[in-house]
Amino acid sequence: MEPRLVITKPVRQHHTSSNFFNHLDWQFRFLILLITSLLIFSGCQIFIPGNNNTAVTHITLWQGVNPPPNRDVLQKLVDKFNQTHPDIQVESLYIGQQDQQMPKILAAVVGNAPPDLLWYNPTIGGQLVELDALIPLEEMLNQSPIKGEIDPTLFESMEYKGKIWSVPFATNNVGVFYRPSLFKAAGITELPKTWDELRQVAKKLTRDTNGDGKIDQHGMFLPLGKGEFTVFVWLPFMWSGGGELVAGEKQTPSAVELANNQGAIAGLQLWRDLIADGSVILSGPERGYETDALLAGKVAMQLTGPWTLGQFQATGVDFDVFPIPADKRPATSIGGENLFLFKTTPEREKAAFKFAEYALSEEFQTELALGTGYLPINMKARQNPKYLEYAKQQPAVKVFLEQAKFGRSRPIFPGYNRVSENLGRAIESVLLGKASPTEALKESQQRLDLIFK
Repeated sequence: MEPRLVITKPVRQHHTSSNFFNHLDWQFRFLILLITSLLIFSGCQIFIPGNNNTAVTHITLWQGVNPPPNRDVLQKLVDKFNQTHPDIQVESLYIGQQDQQMPKILAAVVGNAPPDLLWYNPTIGGQLVELDALIPLEEMLNQSPIKGEIDPTLFESMEYKGKIWSVPFATNNVGVFYRPSLFKAAGITELPKTWDELRQVAKKLTRDTNGDGKIDQHGMFLPLGKGEFTVFVWLPFMWSGGGELVAGEKQTPSAVELANNQGAIAGLQLWRDLIADGSVILSGPERGYETDALLAGKVAMQLTGPWTLGQFQATGVDFDVFPIPADKRPATSIGGENLFLFKTTPEREKAAFKFAEYALSEEFQTELALGTGYLPINMKARQNPKYLEYAKQQPAVKVFLEQAKFGRSRPIFPGYNRVSENLGRAIESVLLGKASPTEALKESQQRLDLIFK
């Protein structure tokens, strides 16, 4: 039953003057108009009779959770929060994928109408800090017991210029999904651990399976495009080759080093060699996240993450995961999204942090992981009996958990989007055979120097 505002009209006392009664009627009508206006325009706080006059604070969460079944998991968790926190009501709004979100986010910030919470990958952090849009979280987080439960490797993605500006929502990293049945058919009994072994295995998996003289199964699927997904899954090869995206301790775009980055050159050369070997199918432009070719058995290996576990389980095909083969050192990219809290009002900021604490909790993280395949950011959730049973039934989860210790985060300084774009252009140019790794990285460095130096 919806709460109703009940107003009792005061009993009039006898008075000989009719002007007094007219004056009282005017006051009563004004009182009704005033209260009605307050209820309509108060927006975020409403007083409910029968609830000890507790103010209900309404906050919004903008997110781009995908695929749709994962959004359903999130909505159930938001509904649970709303049921257990009657003084705070969260509205979760899907506003498109991250490339589609950026214009909306910037317009909301500039228009002084931001959401209370934003779900986005950590690389946006520096830009929002420079726009003075976020509230720093270290003070509230230091007072919360939940801080000690966060995976320590994720703090790098939360910090900028010595302050914490976001909290992790979910995490993942990149591994190699593969089809064991195809490995067995090709006579492969050992999983590749080095780059050379990866090339050899990819060659063996590139086969004419029906005897018509044409290759109908390739060893590996690689993402084509200059978007963030391509950069995200390629960066482990740069790090594994001994390279660093930012030279020295100075975390700024002007410190990005591509032209003489030997790890980047080696990582791009490996991808080019796989193509030259004839072992690779390239994705459609900016569609490197699609797994149709692997599910159909047209390729045997693909770089992707635990966010696809649900999809693979639903299809019933055989699959497994192994860590990204290493050159000089093991490496993977840490992915996932963080929650950012915007400057609004003290009441809404406090309510938003309350929801953020809930999102960090063992309960939330366990249910999110079981429903989506994301890795829990809460260390207690990783030891939760439900999650341990899930991991036991799905060995791929263990690979991602163990590989996480080699994970690296992308920079969060303002301008990372320009760095990523130009690095993506270099990757695309090499994959299409338009330039060598050295030439492509040199061209990207020249463009970055024009922008930042």
